[in-house]
Amino acid sequence: MNRAPSSSARLADWLAWLESQQRGSIQLGLDRVRRVADAMGLVPPFPIITVAGTNGKGSTCALLGAMLQAAGFRVGNYYSPHLLRYNERVRVDGVEAEDVELVEAFAAVEASRGNEALTYFEFGTLAAMWHFIRVGVDCAVLEVGLGGRLDAVNVWDADCAVVTSIGLDHTDYLGPDRESIGREKAGVYRADRPAICVDPDPPASLLQHAVATGARLVALGREFRFRVEGRQWSFEGPAGRLSGLPLPALVGEHQVQNAAGAIAALQTLRERLPVPAGAIRDGLMHVSLTGRFQVLAGRPLTILDVAHNPHAAAILARNLRAMPPTGKLRAVFGMLADKDATATVRELLDLVDYWYVAGIAGPRGRDGESLADALRRAGAAAAPVRVADHPVAAWHAACADASEDDRIVVFGSFLTVAEVLAAIRSGEAP
Repeated sequence: MNRAPSSSARLADWLAWLESQQRGSIQLGLDRVRRVADAMGLVPPFPIITVAGTNGKGSTCALLGAMLQAAGFRVGNYYSPHLLRYNERVRVDGVEAEDVELVEAFAAVEASRGNEALTYFEFGTLAAMWHFIRVGVDCAVLEVGLGGRLDAVNVWDADCAVVTSIGLDHTDYLGPDRESIGREKAGVYRADRPAICVDPDPPASLLQHAVATGARLVALGREFRFRVEGRQWSFEGPAGRLSGLPLPALVGEHQVQNAAGAIAALQTLRERLPVPAGAIRDGLMHVSLTGRFQVLAGRPLTILDVAHNPHAAAILARNLRAMPPTGKLRAVFGMLADKDATATVRELLDLVDYWYVAGIAGPRGRDGESLADALRRAGAAAAPVRVADHPVAAWHAACADASEDDRIVVFGSFLTVAEVLAAIRSGEAP
């Protein structure tokens, strides 16, 4: 389908058309999206918080949104990617955009696009901002899709920019090491505006870029810090100290670090977006985000986590170790071909008793046999490995083998978690 759908078409038709326009590799750069943004007159009248990083972006966006909403602000959140349906990407006060609203936004982009060839993500980013401006949000929290410097989200100057963590991912586009990647992530920083660094050991390139840009660097361990004290924690930052904070509703010890970065960002914006301590506590208690160490009720215990790179897998391993050790741990695992599967699974070798590797379809997909080879290269000689054609089949096999005391962790690609989550929500019996 070469011609865009009409403004009365279904959302599914628009998404199919956008996917059909996406050819070849990811195209980084701001020139195309900036020209279309200018043609659309997308000049946000509200503050923008941009969140970049290798891991923790989605959680930090959710935390910021929950705290701001608790303070009475109308918040637009833009996420990438989605798990089950596109609407998850565009939310106002936590509520997903309706199909008709997204179609109207897509039609507005298409009406101004002219001959510019936009990627799927660029098109969606412009549509999200058009929607936020139209419905009149008080602020927008935007998750960077890939990198930072050349990501479509970076077409707007953030009033505060957050970099959560720097790890090895998307090395084909961002560079082969943390120094290269850090420089790309730091591209979201702006002169004389707050630049939050949540990585406790940031690469020198990120710090150097912040200084060279003239950004107001606020770094973990320097301008802000936190301390966990049992079931509570304390924070000290640019605008003072908060104590007796509840642990975030998002599960995992790393979420306190993400929450500290979110609070640091809000403290730097306190004159424009005042968020009292009560709203911060309320946001911490009520924040939610699907697929981030999400523990499902029932037996055997099932855990969903979109850990798809070595850094995220190391965090997943820490969270699993913190759980009471019961039964066997069975891992349902699927990754895309452009990810480092060997280094990712290596982080969990000493924890997993049984592996169920799943093939993923599509141009970036990877078959199960390839993942089994990655496990062998990682040194998984002791744990049995079963190969399935797709994630749901791998999950079925794990459930069939598991006892009530076992744990099943489904991790890797967003697609892996999404397929299993969809099966669970549809009531499909394992």
